[in-house]
Amino acid sequence: MQYDWIMFDADETLFHFNAFEGLRTAFIEFDVDFSAADYDEYQALNKPLWVQYQNDEIDAETLKNRRFSEWAKRLNVSEMTLNAAFLKAMTQVCTPLDGVLDLLNALQGQAKLAIITNGFTDLQQSRLERNGLQHTFEFLAISEQVGVAKPNKGIFEFAFEKMGHPAKDKILMVGDTLTSDVLGGLNAGIDTCWYNPHSLSNTENFSATFEVSSHDELKRFLIQA
Repeated sequence: MQYDWIMFDADETLFHFNAFEGLRTAFIEFDVDFSAADYDEYQALNKPLWVQYQNDEIDAETLKNRRFSEWAKRLNVSEMTLNAAFLKAMTQVCTPLDGVLDLLNALQGQAKLAIITNGFTDLQQSRLERNGLQHTFEFLAISEQVGVAKPNKGIFEFAFEKMGHPAKDKILMVGDTLTSDVLGGLNAGIDTCWYNPHSLSNTENFSATFEVSSHDELKRFLIQA
């Protein structure tokens, strides 16, 4: 195999991340029938915060607080209470994407695997345990713990330290988001794979080393490489 290490993004690369279903589940606890309109309102606040987070303009705690600020006022509870309920619910709804388990099983013994994610600590390990994947990955590099988020090369340098600084041409980054996963890998000087199941157009001024539309395609490429 061409690569000794394969780093995966988590949300929408390995796991379904159905935020609407997670929010609906979380808000049941507060007697709220969370609607599609509520979700649109939430995303109008949430999405710009994630851009700020990836740009190192705000930290994880600020993101957690601000995205639930309006609902906290309405329900007279703390932002962190709502955030904790949401992450707990997401543990239940975040299942592996089609083909992920076959891919991970095929890579066992072929390469060392890791996760590098901008997601939050509370969700990561519990999600792996719930899906029987707690022993699959050598380590998790989580932006909330490291202090910087993809595409900042700092989180990749943290991962390289965990790996023992292997040759960079032996490391592959796989992710679904060009502006964090692919750009982050490019910033760190490693090969990248854009997981693009919906055949989105690349409107950025940079490209991944290669692109796949399914985990089966990625498996075939890696195993024969």
